[in-house]
Amino acid sequence: MNPAVPGAPPRPASYRRIAALALPALVVLAAEPIYLLIDTAVVGHLGAVPLAGLALGGVIMGVAPLIGAVLAYGTTARAARRFGAGDRAGAVAEGVQGTWLALAAGLVLVAAAQFLAGPVAGLMGDDPAVEAAAAEWLRVAVLGAPFLLIAGAGQGWMRAVQDTKRPMWFVSVSFLLSAILAPVLVYPVGLGLVGSAWANAVAQAISGALFLLALRRERVSLGVDWPLMSKQLVANGDLVVRGVAFQVSTFSAAAVAARVGTTALGAHQIGMQLWTFAFLALDAVAIAAQALIGADLGAGRPEVAKASAKRLTIVGLGYGTAFLVAVLVSLPVLPGLFTTDEGVREQLGAIWPWLVLLLPIAGVVFALDGVLIGAGDLKFMRNMTVVAIASGLPFTWLTLVFGWGLAGIWSGIAVFMLVRLGLILWRLRSGDWAVTGAERS
Repeated sequence: MNPAVPGAPPRPASYRRIAALALPALVVLAAEPIYLLIDTAVVGHLGAVPLAGLALGGVIMGVAPLIGAVLAYGTTARAARRFGAGDRAGAVAEGVQGTWLALAAGLVLVAAAQFLAGPVAGLMGDDPAVEAAAAEWLRVAVLGAPFLLIAGAGQGWMRAVQDTKRPMWFVSVSFLLSAILAPVLVYPVGLGLVGSAWANAVAQAISGALFLLALRRERVSLGVDWPLMSKQLVANGDLVVRGVAFQVSTFSAAAVAARVGTTALGAHQIGMQLWTFAFLALDAVAIAAQALIGADLGAGRPEVAKASAKRLTIVGLGYGTAFLVAVLVSLPVLPGLFTTDEGVREQLGAIWPWLVLLLPIAGVVFALDGVLIGAGDLKFMRNMTVVAIASGLPFTWLTLVFGWGLAGIWSGIAVFMLVRLGLILWRLRSGDWAVTGAERS
């Protein structure tokens, strides 16, 4: 919240306040992709087939983080407005209902994966050995899904009340333990690829349990509130459509990479994990934006919210540029960290230019995503994402026709990001997103 000065008008969020919210969120957002990068490096040294199996299984498992993001962002968007209107208990109550939704969705995912892991891997893959490895990994990794989703809902209400420090500790502790477990279970214990799945599930279980304990300490009812939950389901519907569109794009890229070849799929896994790490780390600015913009609009301060959005855009651009520099400096050593397979390393050469050049664009896009999600402008976010993905997907699919390889797949990602940037800047300029009130009508 802005510092209170008697008689002075409210001011936009300062860069210091943005940083105070974004930096702890950065640790939370970076923890899982850092673990996944470690996991990729550990599995990568088992060979091309286990690495490709992890790639395929990880894409399918991506449904769980997608639902977790919907729960986190949907909860933040609603709860931040209540917090801004002075109703902290109401903000936490949104988190309670989000947690119930998380538990239900997680249990459905666990049951579905036990039956569908093999068929879905077979549908996406093009190598029986890779498909079998992916299904075996997925059936174990999905056991952590209920806890992953509970952690997503927990982060949502905590961000809304502008508490980003406790989530930082919850997530950091759990994934630090998992990063230690992964190499131990894969190599000395001898579980191979499945060892990485068990480490993943353990981390998510610990994190989810910590968020449940935090919710229990709040002085609000922990029972199911059907009217409130139904409002969340309606509001989250737009985020679900948006998330499904993302998954169509991700599934398509992995399926095309699998048909390019096993080494291409392995390289795509490395590239996507680096991209995931970058965009989740860059999303820290979006987390600050959700909390600040939601609170300002909930308190009836649209002009302050618009001024804060401009500052968040500047922060996002600077942050993305810093990532570009960091990746450029690291390029000489990055391939060797993840694989010793020469075929995979050669395929990585097609990814690096796209990955590097997209980072400043991503910094702006993700910051403004946070602004519009914090404003509850979810219908626009849904439509914008569908249009952007529809613009990029043809490049991915035509790769199989024209033999463009990984460069074609990643050019599709670039088109998606550029269209997304143009549409979101247009929306920000219009000002139509800045609707005030404890709930967006």
